[in-house]
Amino acid sequence: MGPVNWIAVVAAWAVAALLGVAFYGRRATPAGGGGLLLHGAAALLLFASCAMIGHMFARVGEATLQAKPWLYFMMSGGLALTFIGPALFITAVRRGGAVRESLFDWGYWLAAHLAIGGVFWVLR
Repeated sequence: MGPVNWIAVVAAWAVAALLGVAFYGRRATPAGGGGLLLHGAAALLLFASCAMIGHMFARVGEATLQAKPWLYFMMSGGLALTFIGPALFITAVRRGGAVRESLFDWGYWLAAHLAIGGVFWVLR
């Protein structure tokens, strides 16, 4: 296992967070208050996701990623496409939530994870 690229982790986190602001804007702030706590928790969890993706790329190794650069996008986007998205969708349907909103959230996570993979690819 190679070292985790912590510069890419922080940069990927910043890109994914900015993408979240672009996707959600004011809708991300709860009406009843508590926005700072919610945003802080979301930022921490997003950072944990970026760190785990960085760890995943370190496990694959630099030589493999150099030979197969599409793995950055396939692996990071694949997580959102096959794990996060279905979990959001199934949870929304099970709880009687709006399918449209769950698909929108799925779109954000897919875009964010592809952007995360892109940051790691650029900063390799």
